[in-house]
Amino acid sequence: MLDVDLAEVYGVTTRRLKEQVRRNRDRFPDGFMFELTLDEKDELVAKCDRFRALRHSSSRPYAFTEHGTVMLASVLRSKRAVDVSVFVVRAFIRMRRMLADQRQLAIKLAELERKLATHDRSFQVVFATIKQLMQPPEPKKKRIGFITDDGRSSQSGSGSDFIARDRPRRRTRR
Repeated sequence: MLDVDLAEVYGVTTRRLKEQVRRNRDRFPDGFMFELTLDEKDELVAKCDRFRALRHSSSRPYAFTEHGTVMLASVLRSKRAVDVSVFVVRAFIRMRRMLADQRQLAIKLAELERKLATHDRSFQVVFATIKQLMQPPEPKKKRIGFITDDGRSSQSGSGSDFIARDRPRRRTRR
């Protein structure tokens, strides 16, 4: 957020906000706040109409990260700054809880997906077995031929061996 926006939120002038930042520079390391370059400022003014007032300003605006906004509230000594600081801290706590709940939900969802995948495989096996049982059994093929006394099956020929062994021979005339 820019210093102009934060000054409005905290109920102080932009000049007072910048003054307090300069006096407490050690509380605002690089990760908390930085100053825009003139090119960045010109680009911001060109792209966002709400920053039209910055066009003719000779000073470069400060940009604050979430940590910088909380630190800024501790530097400013107004009642509103304290209230906003408490509000911001509570908002961050709520966001962390929501993220934690979302992570827990994602973990539970992944767990359910694994269980469903296991159950799906089990159901697929059950359904395949049921389908197999629903199909009529293949009819047994009748074997052509006969079984000899020694237990061998014979399927070759026209059965003349059977006729020759079990019947008396015909006498043929010569």
